[in-house]
Amino acid sequence: MLELRPNCERCGCDLPADARNALICSFECTFCQDCAQEHLHGACPNCDGELVRRPVRPAVKLERFPASTTRVGGTP
Repeated sequence: MLELRPNCERCGCDLPADARNALICSFECTFCQDCAQEHLHGACPNCDGELVRRPVRPAVKLERFPASTTRVGGTP
């Protein structure tokens, strides 16, 4: 199950579980759409993997399977 990390690892902006602008690589490194396109050119700087849109977990499932609250990298 995806962690659904709460922030962009580059700029630190918030990416809640329902964010439509969150992108991830196969290792779940997480970035906002702006950073992914403008600065990272669609590739993860950690693993060089492709960044794709992170799926949104349905609200009813978030109750039982909450998103991560652990922030990774970035500065808000």
